[in-house]
Amino acid sequence: MSFSKNRQFFVWSLIYICTFFCGDGANATISDVADKVKVMPTQSPAAMANSPVFKPVVDPLLSLNLLSTFPEDLEINEYCSELLHIFGQRYVAYLNCLVPAARPVKVCLNCFSSYGSLLSIYYNISSDQMGPGNVSCRDSLLRSDRLMLVFQLYSNLEDLWSRSNCNNCIKKGFQDLTNDTVYFMSTLNQTLTCFEKYQQGNHTELCKNCKSPYKNVNELYSRMETNNTMCIDIEDAMNMTRKLWSKNFNCSFPREETVPVIAVSSFMLFLPIIFYLSSFLHSEQKKRKLIHPKRAKSYTTLMNIQDKLS
Repeated sequence: MSFSKNRQFFVWSLIYICTFFCGDGANATISDVADKVKVMPTQSPAAMANSPVFKPVVDPLLSLNLLSTFPEDLEINEYCSELLHIFGQRYVAYLNCLVPAARPVKVCLNCFSSYGSLLSIYYNISSDQMGPGNVSCRDSLLRSDRLMLVFQLYSNLEDLWSRSNCNNCIKKGFQDLTNDTVYFMSTLNQTLTCFEKYQQGNHTELCKNCKSPYKNVNELYSRMETNNTMCIDIEDAMNMTRKLWSKNFNCSFPREETVPVIAVSSFMLFLPIIFYLSSFLHSEQKKRKLIHPKRAKSYTTLMNIQDKLS
């Protein structure tokens, strides 16, 4: 009897202990989770976007597609878009011509056709004339933003053309070279051909045989320089020719104008000596003319007076 009571007491004790610990653990787990949920702050979308941990996933295709969703009235029309495309092609073609023509300088003689084509399409863009649909491409392509990229690109090349004085070597319309330019290049080629013919041998022969063509091209260049009818290509070509003549081949070319310069300089040097010498001689003669007659006259008068007194 006593044993059964003890057994029942032991069983109820185990049930009570298990209920206590299991219930306490469950309550602790739930409370901990609740506390963690309360501790986590509520973040705004802006804070989540700026968070170093949170990185929003953005589809690059979606962001690029947004660029093509502007209203049609804000976009350039098809005609202006075609002009812009042609401008880009001709701009690249002109640059491809300029780079190889940097040294020796031939930016005018080799690239005038490409520049003329670029100038033509830019005039169409900047013209006041309305295109299809009564739309002016000048406003949409040249003035629609602060950068004005098309205008800046063209202005840089126009400044290069102007500083090169290419208009002095190219006919109007960009169709051909001027007659003076063609004649100069022909004369220059004769000189360079003579250099190539005699450069392998004795340079004394080169200086002797090429003196005449070099003199001709040098005189022609001087006239073009005076008349302002040359461009950077001619200037650079003549500088290289003179360098070949004087430094590479060690030739000298006495310039004819040095003779008058030496004569005038010599005359100016001796002019003060001549002046003072002539002044000295003239003053001596004048003294003789003024003093000698007075003395003679006074002596004659004195003799007459003495004769009368005697």
